[in-house]
Amino acid sequence: MDKTPEEQIKLLQQDLEALKGEVYRNNFSSSQDFNKFIRFNARMKIPHYDAVPIVGEVGELIEVGGILLICSSANSFSVV
Repeated sequence: MDKTPEEQIKLLQQDLEALKGEVYRNNFSSSQDFNKFIRFNARMKIPHYDAVPIVGEVGELIEVGGILLICSSANSFSVV
């Protein structure tokens, strides 16, 4: 037997509340890939150093003497 529109709405509202509960409790994991070209129109400020620092975090970008360097492993910089 088909449900009335009111019954269908009530069931949908219950499902929505259950989903909200899952999201807010962070009880699931998910990922989604978007295959699109994205362009960021923003400036990135790269700090200038006179010499390569002794300490660096992985992914950190710096500029030394006009050369762009990245910290590729803990405390180790290489040319980009």
